[in-house]
Amino acid sequence: MSLTFLFMPESAYGPTNNSIGIGDILRKRGHRVVFAAEASWKGKLEALGFEEDLVDLAPPSEEEQDPGQFWKDFIRDTAPEYRKSTREQLETVTKPIWAELIDGAKYCEPQLKAIIERVNPDVIIEDNVLTFPALITAGKKFVRIVSCQPLEVRGPNIPPVFSGLPANDRSEWDAFRAEYERTHRELWTAYNAWCVEQGTPPLPDLDFIHEGDLNLYVYPEILDYVAERPLGPAWHRLDSSVRETEQDFELPFERNEHALIYFSLGSLGSADVGLMQRVIDVLGTTPHQYVVSKGPLHEEIKLHDNMWGEEFLPQTKIIPLCDLVITHGGNNTTTEALHFGKPMILLPLFWDQYDNAQRVDELGYGVRLSTYTFTDEELTGAIAKLLGDTELRARLAAAGEEIRRRDGLRKAADLIEQLGQ
Repeated sequence: MSLTFLFMPESAYGPTNNSIGIGDILRKRGHRVVFAAEASWKGKLEALGFEEDLVDLAPPSEEEQDPGQFWKDFIRDTAPEYRKSTREQLETVTKPIWAELIDGAKYCEPQLKAIIERVNPDVIIEDNVLTFPALITAGKKFVRIVSCQPLEVRGPNIPPVFSGLPANDRSEWDAFRAEYERTHRELWTAYNAWCVEQGTPPLPDLDFIHEGDLNLYVYPEILDYVAERPLGPAWHRLDSSVRETEQDFELPFERNEHALIYFSLGSLGSADVGLMQRVIDVLGTTPHQYVVSKGPLHEEIKLHDNMWGEEFLPQTKIIPLCDLVITHGGNNTTTEALHFGKPMILLPLFWDQYDNAQRVDELGYGVRLSTYTFTDEELTGAIAKLLGDTELRARLAAAGEEIRRRDGLRKAADLIEQLGQ
């Protein structure tokens, strides 16, 4: 039986790529897959075989925009705030991001209702961090995907989300939660009231999103908080969700006897050209070879002789070739690095990146550095340590093999398909 699935991912590359990966499996099984993505994705999803019925999250720009352009601009403009602690960022980064997301949800509510009426989906799948009421009130089966760090699904025995605090030291948890309450209570109260006006049930306290009929979260078991925060039967972990839609890739240079390292701060983090250049200049002093994802401001970034890079790269084809990944700790890159069994150096900037960086570091699968104050020796030392740890590399290779065997992509498609039947 052919079903119709409507995906609504957040406009950033991570959630959209995750939805693309799952949607592609469903499409190949003969189902109709429609994307109600944000309008800057126009043409990009159609090219992959999906239907597009797109939404504007703000009044349309007169100029054509790159996918996710709004968030790239937002990150560039707020970059100075990333030098602050995670607690300070609650006021100056985290809350403004929630406010922008809320404005977008309110703006596109009538558009989403019209799309749902046109498409008449059997199942609605949202990969985002806040509720869009039209998706909840449509009377359709609803799937929530968490492709952010799973601390987003909160519990008393795990660190507070966005904190980057250690799991084995609770000394600062309460103070961070109190600051989150102080900075977000008013915003949440108003959004909850608006959602209820649109016909949704009340939101869980201080959460900006409802649970679904089915809930999927993307995180390898080796990093997960399974014992500390058990989840109900409607929740399912995908150890990874690595899309299969990226083009094949061959290195455009000859490998030498040294390591090959992939460096990416994600489509958003790479908009901080000063930080990108600082890291690149340190890496240029080492004998290793690097593949660099340069991002939207690629023309402003100067690579060294031991590097090659472009604005966009097929990350899931490159990571398997590499010995080490240097990343901002976005959930997609973190889970993809482990999917392919690679150690990581993490330079978190904002949102859940601190939580991923802390988790990878505290479990010994990589090294978290202070993004703006690391010394040259700390970065080169972390590279030497991780490349030289043969026991860790063997453990990660075995973990990657198991993660790939679990095939989160098809598990997600199976569960969504079963819900629709």
